[in-house]
Order: sequence, then C-alpha cells, then structure tokens
Amino acid sequence: MTNVLIALCFAVFVIGPASGLNRTYGTGDALLRAQTAYFERWGVVPVELWSGSLRALITPLSALFVHGSWLHLLGNMLFLYVFGGMAEARMGRLPFAAFYLIIGYLALLGYAAAHAASGQTLVGASGSIAGILGAFLYLFPRARVTSVFPFLFFLPLRFPAWVVLLFWFFLQWQAAQDDPNGPGVAYLAHVIGFALGFLYAWLRYRRDSVGSTSGNVRANEGESQP
Repeated sequence: MTNVLIALCFAVFVIGPASGLNRTYGTGDALLRAQTAYFERWGVVPVELWSGSLRALITPLSALFVHGSWLHLLGNMLFLYVFGGMAEARMGRLPFAAFYLIIGYLALLGYAAAHAASGQTLVGASGSIAGILGAFLYLFPRARVTSVFPFLFFLPLRFPAWVVLLFWFFLQWQAAQDDPNGPGVAYLAHVIGFALGFLYAWLRYRRDSVGSTSGNVRANEGESQP
C-alpha cells in the first residue's frame, strides 16, 4: 500500500500542471493560471471549507495527492518510503490506507480551522506522512534511522528513531509557533498529523506493548531498519 500511495502521488503530479510535463496546460502565464486554478479546485482553501459546500469538504482528501512542486513531492515521498513500509507491516495494508487518509484529512481540517479566514490554498501529503511519523515513534522508537543534518556537514549518521522524530517534531512545532498566520509551509498540519498518529498508535497498540515480552514486537525493530 505504501508503494501504491507513492505511485498515485507521482501519477497525479505528472498529469497535473505543477510538473510542467503536461503540455495541454500551456506554458508561461497560461501555465501559471492553470496551476492556480488546479490548486484551488483540488486543494484546501480554509475560507471555502467552512462555507458548507460539499465539494469543499472533499478537498482535504483530494489535497493529499496534490503537490506544488517536484521538491515538495520528492520530499514527502522520501519520508513516506522510509517510514511507511514498517508502519504498514505493523498495521496491515487496509488499516494503514485508512489511517493515511483519515489522519491526513484531520490534519488539513485542523489547519483550516486554525486559519479559517485564509484564502491560501493548501496541498500535499505531509499531514498524512506526519501521522505516519508519529505512529512510527510509538511503534519503533529504537529502530535506527540514517539521517543527514546540514549543521553536521551533511554526514550520513544513524540515530534511534525517537531522536530523529522528536527532533523533527520540535522543528515543526517551533516553526508553527513562529509562523502563526499560516503562509508558506503548513507546519501546524504537520504538528496535528504527528500528534494524531502517535495518539492512534498508543491507543491501538499499547496493550500489545504491555503484553509483549523481550522476544516480541519491540524486539523486531532492528530487523527492517529505515
């Protein structure tokens, strides 16, 4: 299911105007107008979401498969590829798909509620992926994750997942505090998605964790490392 979601996001992006590959949208100013119209149609516009329009209520789902640029798409899909497989293996294929859609919807809905008067369009799968990161933190806190940090001269280093994910969450939280009006990256959607993902995993799997022994679920974290 992780690979299916990645493929869907790539397919939607390639056939849409943001990729620049579909010549039916034109070039130059025509392409820019097509991109704006496309994002407004399929993305979340908070001020329209609360208007009562049925079409607007569907946009938090459609927006999960729409991305604004190649960098936006590749960054999200990298996180989905690295963390999605193990989370899916733990949850199961269909529950993982439902988790992805529901958490993503709620994350974008939460962002829209916090910026209800905003007319800025919001697109991207980052709310869903943040939820996966939150669930991963609970399910596999000791799994080793290869990470690259600019302030460490881009050296690839391996850290426990709890270190990487809590550091990531702190950055998102800080950015959301510093950017209360909501322009640019929707950091608040990341924070909401991460918190909901962790909460879901805690509620759903805490009994398994309490009942597990040293040879059970948590012991398998190192067998499939991101």
